[in-house]
Amino acid sequence: MTHLIIKNTIFIYDNLHYEQFQDGTVKCIEDEIPFELPDGWEWTRIQNITQICLGLTHTPKYVESGIPFYSVKDISSGGLDTTNPKYISVAEFEKFPDGAKPQYGDILFGRVGTLGKPTIVNINSPFGIFVSLGFFRKYSHEITSKFLVHWMNSSLFWDQVNMNVKGAVLTNLNTSWLSKFLIPIPPSKEQARIVAQCEITIRYIEKIENTGIEVSNLITTAKSKILDLAIRGKLVPQDPTDEPASMLLERIREEKEELIKQGKIKRDKKKSVIFKGEDNSYYGIHLPDGWNWAILKDISFSISDGSHNPPSDKGFGVPLLSAANINNNSVLIDNATRWITNEEWEIENQRTNIEMGDVLLTIVGSIGRSAVVETKEHFALQRSVAVIKPCFIIPFYLMHIFQAPQIKKWLNDNSKGTAQKGIYLNAISMMAVPIPPLEEQSRIVEQITVAFDQLDLISNALL
Repeated sequence: MTHLIIKNTIFIYDNLHYEQFQDGTVKCIEDEIPFELPDGWEWTRIQNITQICLGLTHTPKYVESGIPFYSVKDISSGGLDTTNPKYISVAEFEKFPDGAKPQYGDILFGRVGTLGKPTIVNINSPFGIFVSLGFFRKYSHEITSKFLVHWMNSSLFWDQVNMNVKGAVLTNLNTSWLSKFLIPIPPSKEQARIVAQCEITIRYIEKIENTGIEVSNLITTAKSKILDLAIRGKLVPQDPTDEPASMLLERIREEKEELIKQGKIKRDKKKSVIFKGEDNSYYGIHLPDGWNWAILKDISFSISDGSHNPPSDKGFGVPLLSAANINNNSVLIDNATRWITNEEWEIENQRTNIEMGDVLLTIVGSIGRSAVVETKEHFALQRSVAVIKPCFIIPFYLMHIFQAPQIKKWLNDNSKGTAQKGIYLNAISMMAVPIPPLEEQSRIVEQITVAFDQLDLISNALL
């Protein structure tokens, strides 16, 4: 059996758990016991096996050098960061209570703001701590320090934390209820075996996590390469029987001219012409036969952006989306955090006229994310999102081309601002876009969809 110096005793009588207190009273605590323990194990309160200490409760006078003084900002999952401490004088440190002076082997933890992150003190030299830190000091060598660390990282510990901090104004590990936390104690030799097995398991988990990060990075790189091949005309084979893009662009020009005559769209006063250089390339890309370069405004019915002065949030009504709601090739309407009234939406939508098949492009902050509108649900946009209405161009082709590394680089290179960069509509409208035959656009979209779906399956399996 494990021999401990304890104040209270938990014992089993008639298959129920009871706790005997120092005054001799006994109380049934069966409803507190989380699970049954193996033979040889015992439940106890953390206060029965450790002294719980908290740091200095007032701010000391700092000096240029002397005794290091740490607070919760100096603790992380990697342990205590000793690289940039504040300092107090030796004379002031000597006046500190023992509860503000951790020693070698104590278990230090964050108790205000940043909770937990237990670390065993491996410093032999003296140092002090602020009240935002605390530490356990064991009563007996029969308790393994690393076992206490693993207990603090376990769901058993955090279930007890969550039960006590629920509804609290300030999140902290209050010593009055922390002292009552239950901890299962195995025999000393078994504690050592558990610690050894935990550390092996944690190393495996870390390797898996690192591998997952590496795979995620490879998936991101693979998607970027797929889009790079798409924009170069190398993702799918060309079909010589496809109608060339030049004829598609001529149809687009004719369609827009007819709409101008009908007064449905306005003629662009600034004429745009694609000039073919000696190498006939943009972004260092040479297009295959049958492809053509086009200026974005020439293949779009209109290019607009969301409101530059969005109305105040009403808390209900029509979702008002920002760049944060355009992600993973999707319009995340359900993630809206602001709303406007139907009347305000009708005024705003007269300008943007968002419809199914429009392509949305983020143009402020996180520049270059894109999605196709696939819903009839009403929503409005803030300034950070542009609305492109493609003319005879497959919307999903345009969406993916916006995400190609060359286009994303161009968008960022042409953005302005310091605190938060953005790109103006007049710059976007003059962006050169590679246009393949319409049939090839469809094949490109299909190939990207298949490839991305497979990569997303792998990515989701890592979660």
